[in-house]
Amino acid sequence: MDRDRLVLGLAAVFAGLTVLLFVLSFAFKQLFLLVVAVPFGATTYLMWYQASGRLEERTRTRRVRGGTRFGPRAGPDEPGGPGGFGADARGGFGAGAREARDRRRATVGPAASGLSQTEAYRALGLDPGADEDAVRDAYRERVKEVHPDRPSGDEDEFKRVNRAYERLTDEPT
Repeated sequence: MDRDRLVLGLAAVFAGLTVLLFVLSFAFKQLFLLVVAVPFGATTYLMWYQASGRLEERTRTRRVRGGTRFGPRAGPDEPGGPGGFGADARGGFGAGAREARDRRRATVGPAASGLSQTEAYRALGLDPGADEDAVRDAYRERVKEVHPDRPSGDEDEFKRVNRAYERLTDEPT
C-alpha cells in the first residue's frame, strides 16, 4: 500500500513535469521541449497504471486464461492460430470468438435480460410504474454504488443493475 502511494506520488511529479514542459514548449515555441515531454507523459501513465493495480490485474487475467492479447494460444492449423493476429482461414477469430458473439447477440433486448419488470424495479430500488427519468436517476446512483472499480463494488450486482435498466428502458447500456 505504501509502495503504491509512493508510485502515485512520483506519477504526480512526472505529470507536473509533463505539463510544465508542454506549456514551456508552446510559450517558447521549442519543439525540443515537446519531444522531451512525451516520454515524461508516457512514464506518468505507466506509473499510474501500475499503482492503480490495473497492470497486475491485466497480467493475472492473461496468465489465468493462458492466452495472448489476440486470443488463446493455438497451433497453425487451429482456429485462432497464426494468421492475421490470430485470425482463422476465413478472417474470423476462431470458434470461441464466434460463439461469444452469438451469445451476445442472443442476449440483447429486454426478454433476454432474465429479469421481470417487477424485479427490475426492485433492483433499482424503485416502485413499479416509476417514470423514465426516475429509472435513469436510480440507475445512475446504483451504478455508482456497485461499480466493480469501486472498493465496495460487486460485479454481479453491477450486471444485475445494468440488466434491470435495459429491461425498463428497452435500450442496451
